[in-house]
Parts: sequence; C-alpha cells; structure tokens
Amino acid sequence: MSNRTIRVLKPVVFLLCLLPFFYLVQHFRTEDLGADPVATITHFTGNWALYMLLGSLAITPIRRLSTSLGWLVRFRRMLGLFAFFYATLHLATYVFLFSGFDIVTAFSALRQHDVNTIAQQWHEVWPRMIDDAKKRPFIQIGLLAWCILLALALTSPQRVMRWMGGKRWKTLHRTVYGAAALAVIHYWMVVKTGVLEPWKVTAVLAVLLLARIVWQLRHSRPQTRTPTRI
Repeated sequence: MSNRTIRVLKPVVFLLCLLPFFYLVQHFRTEDLGADPVATITHFTGNWALYMLLGSLAITPIRRLSTSLGWLVRFRRMLGLFAFFYATLHLATYVFLFSGFDIVTAFSALRQHDVNTIAQQWHEVWPRMIDDAKKRPFIQIGLLAWCILLALALTSPQRVMRWMGGKRWKTLHRTVYGAAALAVIHYWMVVKTGVLEPWKVTAVLAVLLLARIVWQLRHSRPQTRTPTRI
C-alpha cells in the first residue's frame, strides 16, 4: 500500500476509533445509559480499552502472514494509544464517579479559580480510594495494567525510542502483553460468577500469545548450514 493511501486511511481509522466515545457521549447527553449509568460507562470504556489493546497486538501476527500486509504496522501505535485513552476513561470513571468526587462542585470551583475547594475534595476522596484499592485486588490489578499502558504511551514517540535505544525500547514495549493479561484478569474478577463474556477476550489473547510464542521458537532455532562441497 502506498504512503499516500496510508495518509488518507489514518484519519479514517482515527475517527473509527473515536466512534465508541461519540456513542457514549451521545447516550450520556440523552440520558440513555440504563438504570445504572456509572456502571454502564465503566463497563463500556473498559471493554473498548481491551478491544483496542487486542487489536494493536493482533497487527503483528497478521502482518507476518504476508509481506503485502506490512502496512498494517503503521496503525499499531494508534490502536495502542486509543487503548490507553479508553483505559484512562475507565479509570477516570472510578476516580470521579465511584469515589464520591463531586464533579459539579469541582467545575464550579475551577471556574471561580477556587483551588482550595478542589484540594479539599481530593483530601476527602483520596483516602477512601486508597482504602478501597487495598480491599479490592481487582482494582490493584487494573491500576497496574493502566500504569504499564501509561509507560508505553509516554515512550511511543519516535524521538523517545531513539533516546532509549531500540533494544531497551523493544524490551519495555513487550510488557504490553503483561498489560493485556492483567486487563483480562481484571475483567474476570469484576464480572459476576457464571458470566462467560470474558472468555471471548481471553480466547483472543491466548491465540495472540500462542502466535508470538510459535514465531519466537521458529526464529530462535539455529539455522542449519548446508555443508559446502570441496
């Protein structure tokens, strides 16, 4: 695929990745988020964070199927950053909606440049969030996954890769598989017993990990040299 075509496709893919966010905003505006809007937003953003993350991981094994699919790599970073975007919305839902943080009061104080009111809210909410995280392991696992995605997002620009060096950069970005595994575990711990929906993302991640392991094993074997004839 030509560079010109890729330049045309990139904004299209970018807008497609934003469609879930626009969908959520529209339903929020029309108050059509069900009986428990906070839970709906939490599950929706968490699911799309996983979908984007698995999509970015799927690009490498797919492009290895054929040399003609190498152009897919140009979209891997975008999908990874959108995974971080939706994961951040997922975390923000917990911080600003579940924790009891008064958003209306905070915005009002922000417009009036009243920093003390916002600081007071954080002072009240922060200990509750820490205590809640200590009691609920799924929050700890989800937060760890988000921290890995944060590190990957911050080091995704080309200039950072050059500063780190290719080897160290690749080592760091392989932790994306750990983030995906933690996210799937987080998903299983959140859903109710008997709900099998996480099996879908679990199966996809298992296939992606298997594909990577098989590829690594094939390319780690020493190649047998054909003896030269005398």
